[in-house]
Amino acid sequence: MSDGSGLRELTALAAIVSHRSFRKAADDLGLSPSTLSHMMRALERDMGVRLLNRTTRSVAPTEAGARLVARLQPLLRDIDAALAEVDNFRSLPAGTLRINSSEIAARMLLKSTVPAFLARYPQVSLDLVTEGRLIDIVAEGFDAGIRLGEAVPQDMVAVRFGGATRFIAVASPSYLAARQAPRVPDDLRNHTCIRFRLPSGKPYRWEFEKHGQEISIDVPGVLTLDHMELMAEAAVGGLGVAYISDKSAQSYIEQGALVSLLEDWCPAIPGLFLYYPGHRLVPPALRAFIDVLKETN
Repeated sequence: MSDGSGLRELTALAAIVSHRSFRKAADDLGLSPSTLSHMMRALERDMGVRLLNRTTRSVAPTEAGARLVARLQPLLRDIDAALAEVDNFRSLPAGTLRINSSEIAARMLLKSTVPAFLARYPQVSLDLVTEGRLIDIVAEGFDAGIRLGEAVPQDMVAVRFGGATRFIAVASPSYLAARQAPRVPDDLRNHTCIRFRLPSGKPYRWEFEKHGQEISIDVPGVLTLDHMELMAEAAVGGLGVAYISDKSAQSYIEQGALVSLLEDWCPAIPGLFLYYPGHRLVPPALRAFIDVLKETN
């Protein structure tokens, strides 16, 4: 057999013999009858033997064609089975899934999503990288990123999870025992605040909003941190007022270790989103992770 007669042509021959019709075989293969006829002429030329007898109304294999197809059919079935196995393997989540996330989001994922995902897909290794700075996930080799909605690049496909979130001002009862609680954001100027440093190095201005009125304050304070959980712990220790996510503060508030302040100035904002580039096929491991993320959140 020459290099010109390959699997595609032999599969087409078997289909023609099975259907005893160029038209039906062409429909089955997704080809036009003329293309199929051209393939068979080329196959016969390459092999140097007539394989099909054609009339205007029917087609039937020659003796050589019938013998060839009889030998081919079990081989073609084996090839189909092998390809199906490979396709199934490729569709199963496996390999390494790299996700870049904020630390708050990673803590949320570790509560339920990650354990459920790893238990369901043991062939996947999850590489969850946390950092404050917003990066180009494609350039740095990540399959997906997780950030607040306002930080997600516009050219990404985004999947929301975890519901809305809020950033709130909090302080410990011991801190408030010696001071009057702030009633409006401007009152914070007379308080000791635990400042937050952005990944860029700049201090974060606390942002408040009520009835469309927006206020941004560069609060005073002698302690600056770059980690929200540390800010929560510092506030619990009575070191000042902190401005942190409600998810970071929730357990401390429930325990009575922190008190929420300026409640009506802290509206909900769109929460966390998993995002990934939309210009490529979604890897099976990422698709599976998204499914588990939706189930557990």
